Amino acid sequence: MHATNTDDARGRGARVRAGRRRITSRAELEQVAFDLFEQRGFEQTTVEDIASAAGIGRRTFFRYFASKNEVPWGDFDGELARMRRRLAATPPQAPLMEAIRQAVVDFNKMPAEQWPAHRRRMTFILGVPALQAHSTLRFAAWRAVIADFAGQRTGQRPDDLLPSTIAHAMLGVAVAAYEQWLASPDADLCELLDAGVRALRSAFASSGE
Repeated sequence: MHATNTDDARGRGARVRAGRRRITSRAELEQVAFDLFEQRGFEQTTVEDIASAAGIGRRTFFRYFASKNEVPWGDFDGELARMRRRLAATPPQAPLMEAIRQAVVDFNKMPAEQWPAHRRRMTFILGVPALQAHSTLRFAAWRAVIADFAGQRTGQRPDDLLPSTIAHAMLGVAVAAYEQWLASPDADLCELLDAGVRALRSAFASSGE
């Protein structure tokens, strides 16, 4: 969204405040924020800027996101919970790395109409230096899901060497796939992830699958 659209959003917000309060959603608020991040830069955009452009108050913003840093991550906690359930439902006889491959690819599947917004999201997450410290915490939470599952399957603690190595390696594959995807507009993210995890699976073939 460029300056003209931002002004329109502010105008709508003013009209709504004069009458019935505008109803918004997390997804809509994300897109307003993404437009401002692209227009002004992430660090130069404030919570007040986002709230104003969305036609809501600062307090309403914090009902959706705990901070500006959380905006690019969307409902990440909910998605992690979904991946954890997906792994937990894997049949016991399924090979460890195959189960992880399927879960990671599934974690990143989405309807075609959501891909442009997701590309914007990941451009911020992987490309904005100011977000890197926060991203480290989010990546650690993602790795924990993989390490917990690998630990259960191998009879080890999640922080033991093998489960931890698998989790770190899986994150490396995911980040590499995303970087390739962002650099190649015609690439298929799930195909990149699938190929990367299959290659990694071969490397872990002797880990007790």
